[in-house]
This record gives sequence, C-alpha cells and structure tokens, in this order.
Amino acid sequence: MNWISEWALPKIQTWLGRKEVPDNLWHKCPACEQMIFHRDLERSLHVCTHCGHHMRIPAMKRAEYTLDPGFQRIELPKSPADPLRFRDQRKYADRLKEAQARSAMDDAVVVAHGAIEGRRAVIAAFEFGFMGGSMSPGVGEAIVTAAKLAVLQDAPLIVFTASGGARMQEGALSLMQMPRTVIAAQMVKEAGLPFIVVLCDPTTGGVTASFAMLGDIQIAEPGAMIGFAGARVIEQTVREKLPEGFQRAEYLLEHGILDMVVKRGAMRETLARLISLLREPLLEPAALSAGPDAPAGPEATPAAAPGAAAGTAPAAAAGSVPGAAAPGAAPGAAPGAAPGTAAGAAKPSASAAPPKPASAA
Repeated sequence: MNWISEWALPKIQTWLGRKEVPDNLWHKCPACEQMIFHRDLERSLHVCTHCGHHMRIPAMKRAEYTLDPGFQRIELPKSPADPLRFRDQRKYADRLKEAQARSAMDDAVVVAHGAIEGRRAVIAAFEFGFMGGSMSPGVGEAIVTAAKLAVLQDAPLIVFTASGGARMQEGALSLMQMPRTVIAAQMVKEAGLPFIVVLCDPTTGGVTASFAMLGDIQIAEPGAMIGFAGARVIEQTVREKLPEGFQRAEYLLEHGILDMVVKRGAMRETLARLISLLREPLLEPAALSAGPDAPAGPEATPAAAPGAAAGTAPAAAAGSVPGAAAPGAAPGAAPGAAPGTAAGAAKPSASAAPPKPASAA
C-alpha cells in the first residue's frame, strides 16, 4: 500500500488541487469545550449555544451590538507613550506597539456616540485584548473625553468595563487615572445625565476601585468575574475558604452590589428601556386621565381673552377641588365663579338671542 500513499495520492491531490481550509471556522467554548461554528457564534453574539457562556468580545463588537447602525467612533487625544521608559523582560514601548498592531487601536478603550433604539447615547468600551484592558493615562483621557461628549450632547454615558486594573508599566501615572475617572463620572452626574456601568468579564483592580462602582445603575453580564484582588490572594490573606461563586456577577447581585444581571442578547433592549425611564418625562396625572386623544399641555385649556366678561372664563383646571369658589370671588359666589363676580350675579345665557335693531319708521 506504500505506492498508493507515496505516489498515487499526491498525484490525485495535484490534479484536483488542494484547497486551504481557514483556521477560524470553528471555536471552542472555554467553559464547556464544545465546538461552535463561527456563523452560529456570530448569530448568538458570541454566547455559547450549548452552555450559555458569555465569551469575551472586542470593544468594537460591543459598539456594534449596542448602538444603532450609523454610529460614529471618536478619535481620542494622544497620550505620551512610555513616559517612564519602563523595561522588564521586554521594552514597554515594544509591547505597546505590538498591542496596537494586533488590535488596530491606540489604547484599551473605544469611545463612540450614536443611538440605542433611537435614543441618544455615548458609550466607552474596554478592549481586554489590549494588554488586559489595563488603565493607562490614555484610558483615563478616553473616559474623560467620553464624559465631556455626553455632557455636550446631553446624552447618557454607558461604560462597558473589561480590565485587569492599572497598567503597571506606567506606575503612578496609571494610578492617577483612578481619581481622574471618578471626576469624569461626577461630571456626568452633575449635568443630570444617567451614568450606566456594564461590568463584563473580567473587571478587577483599579477599575473596580474607581469609576466602575459609581454608576447610577450597575449591570453585569452573566458569569462575569468582578472584584478587586484575586480570589486566591483573598483566601491566603483571610485564611478562609471563600463561598461558591465568589466574585461572580450572580453572587454580587444577591448581595446588593449589582442592580441587575442581563444576558448579552437582551442588553441593547434593556439599555434602551433604562434610558427611556431616566430621560423621557412622565405624563401628568391629568393627561393620563384625559385619555390618549386629549390634547396635552397648555393647548388643552385655552385661556380666556383679555377683558372678557365675567362668566365667560373656561372651567376650572383639572385637579381643582370640586365645589370650591375661584380665588378672589366675592363671598357667597357660586362654585366656579370667576374672580370679582358678586353673589347672585346672573350669568349671560348662551342660548339668548341678541336684541334686534328697531325697524325704520
């Protein structure tokens, strides 16, 4: 059989032509290790169709899954590269260039503005693939830029976090971004705009210890790891066994740190509903009782013409006490009488005919 494998098969493959098969057609779920076809994975928004595990996705995918088509990405200000000239096993400048080439990003955050189901919004999404989504001066500048843009556009700010914390290669400059991002969050709140934080897997370190826990509404994806220090470090420090599911989104929801845990497929709809509840004014009780066909606002109750006679004013506005006389009415005036109407004054009849002119002699 050697002549078949050594001579015949290569000849047949040469005649038919060998087709190259792409390497990224199938993806393995890191939770259940099942293979998923790439088109099925795209349709499910990178959520495992077998076990429901939410996989990590790039920052631009976050923007595409959240905002309506036609959103715009913001060009962020440039920050100094390698200000400390840091070097460990490799130069930090080389690591930075490699991460920028691999992700086609300048730093670990993407800022974009657009609409979510027709409602304006500004989003900032962390890219965990860019040096673990670590927070650098460039990331701090991106969060501040997103906050300023939200205030300028009078739109809510939504931040998707996925970070390992401060970037150690930039030392104290990275730690300074913690208070800086807190000030950015406060800027949005002082403008009366919603600040919503969506905690994705993983969110740890200095990001958790700063703006990520200051949202008006705290949301997380299922199974996301959220904490400051790692579970192993905490166990070695307190010398106790941590409970099951510690630092996971469901555990934090049960203990009141999160407001809700939302699946990725329902995230866009949930954000649109929250923006609607927080930004769109509620109808007045009178408008609700009048029904949908009744005119709303000042047009519903036209004002009387200046100098109109007593008794011609419109009826009392909705919400007035039944049977109460109008302010300024004389004592004993009939309920609903106009200001200055004397007691017993006769109202002009709407059905009375005008007097006829005298006929000519």
